[in-house]
Amino acid sequence: MYSLRMSIAFAGTAFVPYFLGQQLWTIPLTLGVVAAGLSDIDDRFSVRIMNLVYTYIGFFITAASVQLLFPYPFAFALGLISSCVLWILLGSLGRRYATISYGCLVVSVYSMLGVHLFDHWYQQPILLVIGAIWYGLISTISFLLFPIRPVQDKLAKCYSTVGDFLYAKSNLFDVDMTPQSFEQSTFGLSMENGKLVTTFNDMRTALLTRLKGDRGQRDTRRSLQYYFVAQDIHERADSAHIDYQQLAQVFAHSDILFRFQRILSLQGKACKDMSESILQRRTYQHNPRFEHAFNNLRKSLERLKQRQDYDLIWINALFALYQNLKSIDVQLRNLETERHINLDKTHTLEQQLSDDDLKGWHDIVVRIRQNLSPESVLFRHAIRVSVVLLIGYIFVQVTHIEYGYWILLTALFVSQPNFNATKRRLRLRIWGTLVGIILGYAILYFIPSLEGQLLLLIICGVLFFELRSKQYAQATAFMTILALINFNLDGMGFAAVMPRFIDTVIGCALAWFGVSFIFPDWKFRRLPRNIRRVFEAECQYLSEVAQQYQEGRNNGLNYRIVRRAVHRADADVASLISTLVTEPDVDRTQKKLAFKFLCLNHTFISYIAALGAHRNKIDDPEVLELLKHAITQIKAMLLNDENHHFNTALILQQIRERLQQNEQDNAESLIILQQLSLMFGLLEQLSYLKQSLSHESDEHANAWASL
Repeated sequence: MYSLRMSIAFAGTAFVPYFLGQQLWTIPLTLGVVAAGLSDIDDRFSVRIMNLVYTYIGFFITAASVQLLFPYPFAFALGLISSCVLWILLGSLGRRYATISYGCLVVSVYSMLGVHLFDHWYQQPILLVIGAIWYGLISTISFLLFPIRPVQDKLAKCYSTVGDFLYAKSNLFDVDMTPQSFEQSTFGLSMENGKLVTTFNDMRTALLTRLKGDRGQRDTRRSLQYYFVAQDIHERADSAHIDYQQLAQVFAHSDILFRFQRILSLQGKACKDMSESILQRRTYQHNPRFEHAFNNLRKSLERLKQRQDYDLIWINALFALYQNLKSIDVQLRNLETERHINLDKTHTLEQQLSDDDLKGWHDIVVRIRQNLSPESVLFRHAIRVSVVLLIGYIFVQVTHIEYGYWILLTALFVSQPNFNATKRRLRLRIWGTLVGIILGYAILYFIPSLEGQLLLLIICGVLFFELRSKQYAQATAFMTILALINFNLDGMGFAAVMPRFIDTVIGCALAWFGVSFIFPDWKFRRLPRNIRRVFEAECQYLSEVAQQYQEGRNNGLNYRIVRRAVHRADADVASLISTLVTEPDVDRTQKKLAFKFLCLNHTFISYIAALGAHRNKIDDPEVLELLKHAITQIKAMLLNDENHHFNTALILQQIRERLQQNEQDNAESLIILQQLSLMFGLLEQLSYLKQSLSHESDEHANAWASL
């Protein structure tokens, strides 16, 4: 559907001017479609129309400003740097404004490239907007025909990513695991968790905007229920009931871990099948092998318990894990049954979504103020990009380099908020441009006919949009071919080949210079702040879980907010640490400590998730009091750096003494005691790593400040 939409859009911009005898119009019309496609966001119909109007106004003002100020270099330079900062900071107001702002920045550079194409200042801005309107018309018709399709696509991606997470989780049940492979598996699981959190956030945004304008659409409410089930599966799959390294050693010569690993793999495949069923709009068929696999796993657990060769604590942990996987199986088995999807309760407290949209002018002022500081990543990125574009503009004015505004376009596309992403993009950009130039030159030489080139323009435009978020180098290659065909419409196709490559290299160099020396955003500087943030989220999550052991299970909005917050904070830390290896002047000690922290912290969250997965009201005052004291001690060590060894040892001793009497406790009490024991086993290491990494980061910050 997306490819068909883009094919129609590019076909219109290519062949309508051809039949009208105004072939030069193809250039701004096509660029208008590209800018509109980059600015397109999924939303309900009323908001979508409003977004399109904002986009068209922004495009015209931007393009007209470039046309009118272009003859006055000093005024143009001031306008360039101020508008760039303004557009980027506007992104702090939310996703829709960030997307529209980016489109306006792209239009500003596109306007520079075509400023001499037409005699009157208003012609190019109008044609750019007409191209955007043409794309918007096609996009709106597609939305009206298939309003729920974008939500279903995101929902399918949710279940596919949950499947990837389950596959990654199954690697922790490898009996041949070494300390190195365990760390690699934990790191991989943490990265998959980050991808899943991002996917969940996209899905939540799509559902929220649909539900605001919901008129009883059954598909929307069904998608909401599917989303909640995916979140519940994630919490259960992320749970850890035991130390997996010790588990592999204790049960190295038993089949029990293979059975757990196999079921997790089967459930990962089931989530992939669910994703495919959603995409194909067919009924999901649960794999009948699950029943046999669970029966055999249960029998193996019973035999282990009867043999009495293993500590009962290990056996209880395995039984708890079995119940967790069984609950995932029930969720998948019953997901599409009408009795499971109770659409009449969509607006109850347990089926609400948190709304992060702007509530009025006060929210606008607060968000803008929050980003008017060098501490803000967005502010640093705005200053960095605007200075880079200004340097590029001055360079073009001084050198009069041919097609020099490609330098600004390249710098804009390559520049990212962090060093790692920028470095990766500039490498892919150069390779993609080189391949595109070679292919583009061959196309211009071997296909001289205008009709053939216009047909290839359509194909390249479609492939660019298909690949831009998956394969950036290939997408760049197709965009380069499209640009060369566009320039050939003005008779300058062959002449633009070498300038395109040279300008791309210069633009990439400017982007590298900006991210390295203009407000350099080295990740290690933000590491202590992110560690503090993830610890705060973990303590809130743990407190909310503990409250439900007192009051009873509740899937209300507050619980889901704190659960989402802890996973988002963990994903931020994982992303941050994964980029340390690419940054300059980061020593091996810090890298080793950071990766160790990442593995231990994700394990700690998994221990809390296990508590959350089994949360039910208990009536044991002694266990509840122990849970309360344990949380107080955890907060003291993680948030306040209070290293009270005596208190920690005392609470841990009480937990272990109670565990030795586990036959007197119910299942929930045993799980609380077991999970607290596991968490206290990591406390001192996490506290030590927090202080060590904070100390290392301070030293690096001071070293950079002295340069």
